[in-house]
Amino acid sequence: MDLLNVVGGATTNLLGYIVPFLFVLTVVVFIHELGHFLVGRWCGVGVTSFSIGFGPEIVGFNDRRGTRWKLSAIPLGGYVKFVGDMNGASVPDPSAMARMNPADHAISFHAQNVWKRVAIVAAGPVANFLLAIAVFAGAVYATGRYEVAPRVSAVQAGSAAERAGFQAGDVVLTINGSAIHNFADMQRTVSGAAGDRLDFTVERGGVTTPLTATPDVYEDKTPFGTQRIGRLGIQGPRDAADVKLVQYGALDSLKIGVTETYFVVDRTFSYIGKLITGRESADQLSGPMGIARVSGQAAKVGGIGALVGLIAVLSVSIGLINLFPVPMLDGGHLMFYAVEIVRGRPLSERAQEIGFRIGLALVLMLMLFATWNDILHIGAAFNRGT
Repeated sequence: MDLLNVVGGATTNLLGYIVPFLFVLTVVVFIHELGHFLVGRWCGVGVTSFSIGFGPEIVGFNDRRGTRWKLSAIPLGGYVKFVGDMNGASVPDPSAMARMNPADHAISFHAQNVWKRVAIVAAGPVANFLLAIAVFAGAVYATGRYEVAPRVSAVQAGSAAERAGFQAGDVVLTINGSAIHNFADMQRTVSGAAGDRLDFTVERGGVTTPLTATPDVYEDKTPFGTQRIGRLGIQGPRDAADVKLVQYGALDSLKIGVTETYFVVDRTFSYIGKLITGRESADQLSGPMGIARVSGQAAKVGGIGALVGLIAVLSVSIGLINLFPVPMLDGGHLMFYAVEIVRGRPLSERAQEIGFRIGLALVLMLMLFATWNDILHIGAAFNRGT
């Protein structure tokens, strides 16, 4: 009976990670590929297949235009294959193009002018950003959000805030010239500026006062690895009058959705910049196992609401990654098209083939590195009993 309980518990825990992971990843991948698909159809390009996942088909059907919609065995991505593509990465198939009849050639992806190809390729990442904006905006519009005034109730002794001259009662108005509307705005800005100088404007006794502070660096253990976060050492307001539930209309919710999406983009580029300069650790790079772990934890702690929020964040990340100028990714295709626009003709088939091989190698190396990070994080969590 004990063995059965152990096996049953392990199965339940496994499903608790796999099901949320598949839900989150499937939504993000479907929207990304749907962006390619819809703009491709709008541009008159024939679509051979639309797949969620890679590898052997599990189930599928053909629509009235002959596109094969399918669910495949390896649920780690997806693709749209257009007429004339060699594979789901839109690598051209010269031999197939040469054998095509005029009607098929006219609707093939690679026979389209460069601006149509740019629009089709860019549509995937754009769809991811639009999904994130819609999720963030929808959540705020539906429930509103509690906002805490950016007021300092206490300053910790020996902290960065004390060294900078903060005092209890100060109200933070701006940081580096950007308006601060609530305590959460201040926390997010400070946490992402570990070791960086920040210029504050505070209101003290009705008088505007400038302050300069450099947040102390703290290391925070997360499912994605060790993160370096900044801390000032101040406490937020304790008065109930400083906390209010704010309801937003459709337009204001949309603005918040754009702002939240931009925040994720900005933090991502900030991390990459610090990674290049050695101020951040590469162990925060995670792959499917890390995403599965975070999805499971989000589902346990916050239910469907937390998973929807994770969809928004992951959607932005997928959109950004796909815009990197690496062949095999959307950004690599856009890079080739930019060269084509400048030169007035596309790169040679040989040059593109070499580029795709290099891109494939880079993507595989990144996946292996991220998976290794995931294994280390999961092992560390197991040792801690979490």
